[in-house]
Amino acid sequence: MVVGTLPAVDLHVSLVGRVGLAGEIYRQLRDAILDGRLRPGDRLPPGRELARRLNVSRTTVTVAYDRLSGEGFVTSRVGAGTFVSNDAHRPASPNRRTGDALRPRAVWRSIPVPPPFTEPPRFDFRPGSPDSALFPYETWRRLIARELRASAGDHGFYGDPAGHLGLREAIARHIGTSRGLATTPVDITITNGTQQGLDLVARVLLAPGDRVAVEDPGFRPQRLLFASLDLEVIGVPVDREGIVVDALPDDARLVYVTPSHQYPLGVSMSLARRTALLEWADRHHAAIVEDDYDTEFRYTGRPVEPLQTLDASGCVIYVGSFSRTMLPTLRLGFVVTPSSLTEALHAARFVTDWHSSLPTQMALARFIDQGRLARHIRRMRAVYHERHEKVVEGVVTELSEHLTLVPSAAGLHLSTMANGVSADELDDVVARAAAAGVVVPPLARYCVDRPAQSGLVLGFGGIDAARIDEGLHLLRQSFQRR
Repeated sequence: MVVGTLPAVDLHVSLVGRVGLAGEIYRQLRDAILDGRLRPGDRLPPGRELARRLNVSRTTVTVAYDRLSGEGFVTSRVGAGTFVSNDAHRPASPNRRTGDALRPRAVWRSIPVPPPFTEPPRFDFRPGSPDSALFPYETWRRLIARELRASAGDHGFYGDPAGHLGLREAIARHIGTSRGLATTPVDITITNGTQQGLDLVARVLLAPGDRVAVEDPGFRPQRLLFASLDLEVIGVPVDREGIVVDALPDDARLVYVTPSHQYPLGVSMSLARRTALLEWADRHHAAIVEDDYDTEFRYTGRPVEPLQTLDASGCVIYVGSFSRTMLPTLRLGFVVTPSSLTEALHAARFVTDWHSSLPTQMALARFIDQGRLARHIRRMRAVYHERHEKVVEGVVTELSEHLTLVPSAAGLHLSTMANGVSADELDDVVARAAAAGVVVPPLARYCVDRPAQSGLVLGFGGIDAARIDEGLHLLRQSFQRR
């Protein structure tokens, strides 16, 4: 790009109540350069134009520009304009206001913000991440481009808070055939992933101080979300049949569960336990939020029937996401609600952020309706099945002295229990493994109220099958260096 063709930046300079106008213009432009609001190469407005906008003489602006040029902050090119110098000095970070008159609620000081994901480690055993390298990007790019071209005139308007109708219809058909859920597009709300779905449900159903029951161990972000809404979060133990219904507090207003593939243990909730949970919710007038986590990737046995298909009283809210079947970066999910909650949930979506990107929603609708989602899931199921078997085999051959697998036939991770190693000692093992390029989270990270369980969660969505053996071998060496 030719520098001279760059448009001038839109500068804000305030001269209200100021004296020494040339000096004031100089100081405000200099500060904008020093704190990074004006970047090297940015073009300043022509002196005549800035003088007109500020209602000052052109000479006043010329004096300010000449001073900036003399100190090396800007350079002028005949016929091109005035630009911020490439070597203008700036501090390492922008100046920030340091006053502390406003303080967040205490809960926000207790919630750590994870750093952004960077390049994956050499051996990435973190759970919950699909293999993004195998996503059909060219197909997706064509679908997005088509929607932008075909509907260019429609994107200047806000859409339905419930989500694009075509996508809701596609999802209704998809979960109707793949999961046996009988629902209509009216009762589906498109969200920016599972987390937003839970936030909307909590806003609609719960008041500060209400009790929410979650699986223990279980998803940490969901737990933190409920706590941020001033809800009392109670951890309920999980055994080989799923959440222990007899341990649920009688006054819980909502229960959050992952019955098809419990996160992180990987067990499936038995039919007897599902029936007991539904009866408990009906008896206590409580809601059940069913996160159908990883159910698309089942490798043996029949798929587990969703709670929602057994619900006769209308207490189950079903949430789903495309983060693992497609890409986390799409940030698209959905909520299926009983009809009694649908209108309120749409209103809650409206007052939060209205709706997700419409071109992305329309592209996803085509992706589903053309059978591409089902095809992609079938392909990835075969890929993940191979990795699942490699992890099982590797733990049995390399790590059986240190770890015992929790049986699981679905999902993108496997949990293990440590043999004779405390949770604190296991933290040291995890640190040594990380130093060797093997990243694997401890099971204790997912515990809520119970004592920290000693074990590891081995995700395999983000690691190629050919690298699993070497990664597990290095993990074994981390145990042996204790």
